Amino acid sequence: MDEPTLLFAHTVGPDRGADLRDRLVDAGIPADRVLAAATPAETDEHLADADGLVVGRLPEDLLDRADSLRWVQALSSGVDYLPVDDLVDRGIALTNAAGVHAEPIGEQVLGYMLNFERDLHALARQQADSRWERREGGELRGKAVGIVGVGAIGTRVAELTSAFGMDVWGVKRDLDSMPDAVDEPRSPDALHEVCLASDYLVLACPLTDETEGLIGGDELRLLGEDGVLVNVARGEVCDQEALVGALRSHLIRGAALDVFEEEPLPADSRLWDLSNVVVTPHMAGSTPHKAERWTEILAENYRRLAEGDSEGMRNRVV
Repeated sequence: MDEPTLLFAHTVGPDRGADLRDRLVDAGIPADRVLAAATPAETDEHLADADGLVVGRLPEDLLDRADSLRWVQALSSGVDYLPVDDLVDRGIALTNAAGVHAEPIGEQVLGYMLNFERDLHALARQQADSRWERREGGELRGKAVGIVGVGAIGTRVAELTSAFGMDVWGVKRDLDSMPDAVDEPRSPDALHEVCLASDYLVLACPLTDETEGLIGGDELRLLGEDGVLVNVARGEVCDQEALVGALRSHLIRGAALDVFEEEPLPADSRLWDLSNVVVTPHMAGSTPHKAERWTEILAENYRRLAEGDSEGMRNRVV
């Protein structure tokens, strides 16, 4: 039986697709079985014969022309932008890149927390104004962090914050798979308890019907005036209007946001001007090690596909 054909769709980007193709060939995948499309026309040319498809995004009409497709690999952890139900209906396996971004996002979350604990964002504004004004900093040790969504990213946040001596609360459906770094495991129905206990509430869950709007006015009130919200999940997980209101009225202490309901964040958004907000442009997952980590997942899943073991694919979503 021939080895399966893997196609990098043009939505991956021509340079990235070519680089990952070369890395897979270096990892032992047959060169004539890995194709990288630079244009929509090239994707269409090879789509009918592709057994596997690597995508940045996936226009639904592509599936109608993918006669041999058995596997779709996303290069992100979140898959809310993909036609998941359609893939399920067609019996096509979907895998994501969970774990690729865990280290950089975990480190950035820790950076956000240190920023608020040591008042670095306020000190940066003072420096820009050439203003010398001492401020009293706090410590993370002894504070409580609540992590909503303890997958690969949430686990790394738990490990890093635990190393800083924080009390780690984690919210996850499967409590049996909660990592050891979580001191206080909780199921989703205990979210309000976690909000009330947390000095820092970190959103690291996928965007689903259940998590859309998960954090609203009630949850922010429970987080309280000493609490900081950190969102590295999706903007829609938090009610942005409720968040702006809570920040403007100092119902909560502050927020560190890497994701937003609309991206890029509009220039007229009130979030830009609030002194108790740190805004970053959806870059927490950036890392120089992305390509090598993607390659590990792609190579493993290609070999699983070749062996007919789609159930054993790494990071299988559906």
